[in-house]
Amino acid sequence: MAIIFSFSVKIHAQNAFPRIEPDPKAFDYYNLGKKSGYSWQELAGISLWSSGDTALSGMEKIRTTVSALSTAIDPTVSEREKAEFILNYMHKNVLKSYSLYQTRLDTLLSNGRFNCVSSAVLYVILCKSAGIDSSGVMTKDHAFVTVHIGGQNIDVETTNSFGFDPGNRKEFHDSSGKITGFAYVPPQNYRDRQTINQIELISLILNNRISDLEKANNFAASVPLAVDRAALLLGGSYSLTSEISTSEFLFIDPRKDLMDRLLNYGASLLKSNREEECIRWAVFASSMYPDNNRWQELFLAAVNNRMSRFIKERKISDARIFLENQKTHINETNYSQLDMLIVDAELLNRANNFKTSAEADEILTDIEKARSSGRLEEKRATELLTYTIQKTALVLCAPPLRDWRAAIKYLENAISKYGANRELEQSIRTYKSNLAADYHNRFAAEWNKKNFDEAERILNEGLDEFPNDRQLLSDKQIISKQSR
Repeated sequence: MAIIFSFSVKIHAQNAFPRIEPDPKAFDYYNLGKKSGYSWQELAGISLWSSGDTALSGMEKIRTTVSALSTAIDPTVSEREKAEFILNYMHKNVLKSYSLYQTRLDTLLSNGRFNCVSSAVLYVILCKSAGIDSSGVMTKDHAFVTVHIGGQNIDVETTNSFGFDPGNRKEFHDSSGKITGFAYVPPQNYRDRQTINQIELISLILNNRISDLEKANNFAASVPLAVDRAALLLGGSYSLTSEISTSEFLFIDPRKDLMDRLLNYGASLLKSNREEECIRWAVFASSMYPDNNRWQELFLAAVNNRMSRFIKERKISDARIFLENQKTHINETNYSQLDMLIVDAELLNRANNFKTSAEADEILTDIEKARSSGRLEEKRATELLTYTIQKTALVLCAPPLRDWRAAIKYLENAISKYGANRELEQSIRTYKSNLAADYHNRFAAEWNKKNFDEAERILNEGLDEFPNDRQLLSDKQIISKQSR
């Protein structure tokens, strides 16, 4: 689905959210290149705008630099010599100190601090002003420039004053021009290098600014930059889909990058427990940038997180209301998944709070209905059935009666109806052991009172029911010894 950006209607409904409409200048800059390519002035303007200098106050500094450079260049030298001279001129007159994260051109012009991107952008602008054709080159963690001279492509490491055609020897001269020695700049291992056009190189300023903002957890501020970057590179019409090809943009596809920024901002709202705001953001942003699969993931996470907090606070009815209110934003599969969460919580809450076996029977019936309708997974249904049955058995044999036989009968009937498992079978063994222990305790009480006949009767009754119980067999030996 193509997205056509329009500025005839402005979106005001969500003033608290980051801007998602591209800056009109982004389209203007994109269209300039489609018409006739870019002049050095236009490249400078785009670079300053990308740097955040929306007033383009740095333009006068660039004009001054271009003017001084044009005076300094010997017009009789070759293009190659001009290109190398420009690099040396930059380092002598503009660039002062390397700073890994200083990617903005306006800052470079202000204080001379630079990194690979900002120095490469300035070099491209100056080369353009001198009539030298160039392209950007990027790897996964670096950027530099290639100049195109006489059918040759010559790499230029703009962060190094000796970076022209790295790998060749560089001559040192004294003040009179005499050669005094050589410097050697080894070529870099440019793995996965990708040639990019001048606007793509400039767009790395925006990309690096986005990265810096997200490192500082300022996800809101990164969204407009990603929007502008996508518009600058792709113009007014492009697709955002869940499956985005990266063949056109090897490392930083603006479509995927924009979706990542939109979703990262949503995730930052989730991290702050602002699930309702996250849902409003997803509704707001997805209307302009549809990507059903990825937005569904965010909707699911937001609704799930809010419901989970309701459930943790034992507000299960609120969780149900919340889910139903968000039903239009989530697909059928995700709704079913979240519905299971509430059904589980509702049944577990009832299982934790019933008082009578009649209530328990109603819960067991509802668990079975939920399982057969697919609203409860098989494994979880078995767990809840087992828990409810075991708790009911405990109710039946609660003090003061301690009716182990009633609990055993209930468990046996439940196994017959719902099926056996290790936990229920172990419960029966436990209650039978308790019942055998009762026989022993009654036997011991009568025996100690010298009521030997009654004690023996009780013991025989117990052995009839539990012929292999070790304690009762031990009691029988006591009687045998007494009879000798």
